[in-house]
Amino acid sequence: MPETVSLSPTAAASHHCAPASPAAGAVVAAAPRAAAPARGHRIRSRIGVGPAGGFYPAPHRYQLYLSEGCPRSLRISITLGLLGLRDSVTTTLLTGPAGTPDACAALRAAYEATWHHYDGPLTAPALCDRWSGRIVSNHTPDILRDLGELPGCRDGNGLPRLHPPSLAADIDSFRVFLDRNLAPAAPPTARSAALRSLDQQLTANEHVLGDELTAADVDAWVALTHLGAEDVLSPYGRLRDYVRRLGAHPAFHEAVRRA
Repeated sequence: MPETVSLSPTAAASHHCAPASPAAGAVVAAAPRAAAPARGHRIRSRIGVGPAGGFYPAPHRYQLYLSEGCPRSLRISITLGLLGLRDSVTTTLLTGPAGTPDACAALRAAYEATWHHYDGPLTAPALCDRWSGRIVSNHTPDILRDLGELPGCRDGNGLPRLHPPSLAADIDSFRVFLDRNLAPAAPPTARSAALRSLDQQLTANEHVLGDELTAADVDAWVALTHLGAEDVLSPYGRLRDYVRRLGAHPAFHEAVRRA
């Protein structure tokens, strides 16, 4: 379930946002009205996918609403840097009602433009179409894939292939593995086993799925850096060095600075 920006009833009435939960679980905001479906907060249109309902991949058309302290927002911010999209995709960081009231009001307007009489939670990350003022998607895996459809991100331009077709199933499976074993609520035994497995995997490969940096590395780095104390990785030398090496990459370093 995606992270959400929490809205108290008072804040909902005034279009203000509270900070997103730093944990992976959703925070329930205002309840949807009776006419809205139970899962009306999930919006999953796509960029450049199929002729029916797809959004055209054009530069400077899209805006991302990200949330402070949110691992999924950090994954998206790193991906923007890796794909060279920081100048062509507008990003807005939501930091709470006192810090970004206008941004939260704009995000509420985008949800209402997308779903008539929308009265559910404001979910971030959210990808917004600036031409129509509508939300394209608040489903992080789809957003991450679709960023690669934007101009300048095609093969042959020297940028990493974060979602190569040959590794698509492996990337999805690896994300499930991380969510199950390295989430804050994961059992300690499962976490230790997962860290040992990843450390061993880096014996032969520079990255988690081979020698090329992919979306799986973005997922792994964010999950590992959100484990808490740095000494969690001290028994795993290869894994510790991997985290430090990626952390020195400009795309990762800049995303953390902006978070």
